[in-house]
Amino acid sequence: MHKRILLASTAAAAFLAGCQASKPTTKAQSPTLETLGTTEVPASEFAYVYRKNNSSAPEYGTRASVQEYLDLYTNFKLKVLEAEQRGLDTTQAFRRELEGYKQQLAQPYLTEKSVTDKLVHEAYDRLSKEVSAAHILVRLQPDAAPKDTLAAYQKIMALRQRVTSGEDFSRVARDLSEDPSARENGGKLGYFTAMQMVYPFESVAYATPAGQVSQPVRTRFGYHIIKVNDVRPAQGEIKVAHLMIRATPGMPAADSATARKKVDELYNRLARRGESWEKLVAQFSEDAGSAANGGELPPFGTGRMIPSFEEVAFKLQKPGEISQPVQTPYGWHIIKLLEKQPVPSFEAMEPTLKSKVAKDSRSELNRAAFLKRVRTENNFTENQAGKEYAFSKADTALVGGRFAYTAPAAATPAKGKKATGDAQTLFTIGGKPYLVSEFLTFAQQNQKPRPGADARFAMQQLYDQYVDQSLTEYEKANLETKYEDYRMLVKEYRDGILLFQLMDEKVWSKAIEDTVGLRQFFQQNQAKYQWEPRVQATVISAATPELLAQAQQLQKSGRYPLRSGVPGPVAFRTNSAELPATVPALDELAARISVDASLTLRVIGRVKRGESAALARRRAERAVAYIGSKGIAAGTIRAVADTKPSAAQVAFELTTTNSAALEESLNIQNPLAVQVQQRTFQKGENKALDQFLTRGPGSYTTQQDGRYYLVQIEGQLPAGPKSLNEARGQATSDYQNYLEKEWLSQLRAKYPVKVNQAEVDKLVTK
Repeated sequence: MHKRILLASTAAAAFLAGCQASKPTTKAQSPTLETLGTTEVPASEFAYVYRKNNSSAPEYGTRASVQEYLDLYTNFKLKVLEAEQRGLDTTQAFRRELEGYKQQLAQPYLTEKSVTDKLVHEAYDRLSKEVSAAHILVRLQPDAAPKDTLAAYQKIMALRQRVTSGEDFSRVARDLSEDPSARENGGKLGYFTAMQMVYPFESVAYATPAGQVSQPVRTRFGYHIIKVNDVRPAQGEIKVAHLMIRATPGMPAADSATARKKVDELYNRLARRGESWEKLVAQFSEDAGSAANGGELPPFGTGRMIPSFEEVAFKLQKPGEISQPVQTPYGWHIIKLLEKQPVPSFEAMEPTLKSKVAKDSRSELNRAAFLKRVRTENNFTENQAGKEYAFSKADTALVGGRFAYTAPAAATPAKGKKATGDAQTLFTIGGKPYLVSEFLTFAQQNQKPRPGADARFAMQQLYDQYVDQSLTEYEKANLETKYEDYRMLVKEYRDGILLFQLMDEKVWSKAIEDTVGLRQFFQQNQAKYQWEPRVQATVISAATPELLAQAQQLQKSGRYPLRSGVPGPVAFRTNSAELPATVPALDELAARISVDASLTLRVIGRVKRGESAALARRRAERAVAYIGSKGIAAGTIRAVADTKPSAAQVAFELTTTNSAALEESLNIQNPLAVQVQQRTFQKGENKALDQFLTRGPGSYTTQQDGRYYLVQIEGQLPAGPKSLNEARGQATSDYQNYLEKEWLSQLRAKYPVKVNQAEVDKLVTK
């Protein structure tokens, strides 16, 4: 089985994972902090939010801090109040979105803290070791019938008997394991540590001594036997930086080769010439997320990176050591070791481990403990007569997934008589009755075919699901009354959804769609939107002065020969100027020139010894005429003759005004030799150019960070006003701020704000 089939689930909401439910609280009447129109804002609500968002700030509790936050909170509440007045909290879309958030917010409160703490400590202890193991799998559904479970267990036990009696584990895995990847890897999983496999598998792997085969262990995938090959101390985490040149699977061979040349040249400059790592990463790494930070990556441990990258990284021994280029599906990497980190202290890892435990398959233990607590706290009581009646409805239709049920019309039993049949109680939670009819409806809606299963077993499975769901929903329904943290979180999300809807209408989208208002605002504030002095320039960067001189010479012509993508010569018959019947090379050239206006083509006619010089020109002219017939402008193509005897053919030379071709022509031996930038620059966009910004048009040379530069300033663009299109992003943002300020003024007029200063003063503690 490949590792990923055993990886822990990540379904829980990430931003809430690891939180624990606070102690139950009771809601007391709170004095009013302020009124917005006729709406009162409780002092306790503001105090809670202020404390939550400011308690770690140095100025917490000062009058200035309290007042500043009160102003912000008041603006927030005014917008929410307006949304409520407009009925935005009654729409189906709002209710659906809020319900989704409530489901996520509830998750940390549906756990058992004591169980979580135990699992966190256990996981930390296991992180000190790494296990290398192989396994054999017999697949089995989690809800398999008893007879299928027994059959799978007997099969895995038979396989265990074979490998413990001397048969080769890898061969048996290849032949009989029901993990498809075993056919290639013999069941080998490599090294792993805690939190990387499903919990039951991990637990047995850690409990099995090296060299031995475990007893069968059941996971959601089926039954496994595990052979532990080795146990070693944890390698801990390492911190590395990398320089990456992109090269993805399936890219053209020429591009792939260019990427390899680049990374080899970079490695040569780093390892043999000792050039600056930071400089080369900043200039050439194609991982935008890390290049600006010296290529630094977050720390990682075993099993958390692409294997080829991880293997090379962990072999580096001393900080500062760099690897030879290593390939991954993302491209080529040169890796530099920054530091080796042992497993952190428990205190440092505890928050992260809590988060992972909440998402890991360990959470199944936590859920079982949670359900047990809810049963006890709320006096879960079964009515055996009702349960037997419900189970009597199980039949072959239920096994086949065709169980049909229609709840009878509700009927009130006669006074003094117990309800019977479908109307009788199945169980109670906190005194609330759950009826047989409700369960049978659930059974119809959640049934699935269980071929060969016993009908009563199928009903028991559905009953267990229904009980668990009912206990969970009962607890969820009471969270807001039990836990202040949860109640306030739900309120924050509710208000946030309302605020987003109205802000989008009144500010964000309006600023974009109100083009007339935006233009008026821009014109009234033109002084804010001004260009600094700019230049139109070409900046050429070269590795050596000689390369810079070559680039300057080529650049003077304004046109650069293309070396890649030029078709080979087209052959002619001896003493003939007639084109062949098919000329795909000419069709390709015509198509390319039609979509790239920077290209020009020179068609060179050639002759064999004994042919006339005139024939060479006619051949070139025939090819030019053919290309011209495809709609290509005559000035783009030129025919010339080469009378030196060679072959009966026409050859092609393509040139372009695109400076990328200048780079290509000089980067054949060294892919980093020359770089060319040609555009408008402002101060700060190019360090080499900045020193010449005020000198006016001309050519200037300089040296910086080991590179040689030619700066050609073609023209200066003076400081002056930007057009709306040039400043649209900044102007739109400013217009949004203006609209919000105006809107808040209107809301304060509509809902006058009256502050209870005495309650505000209670929050001032410094």
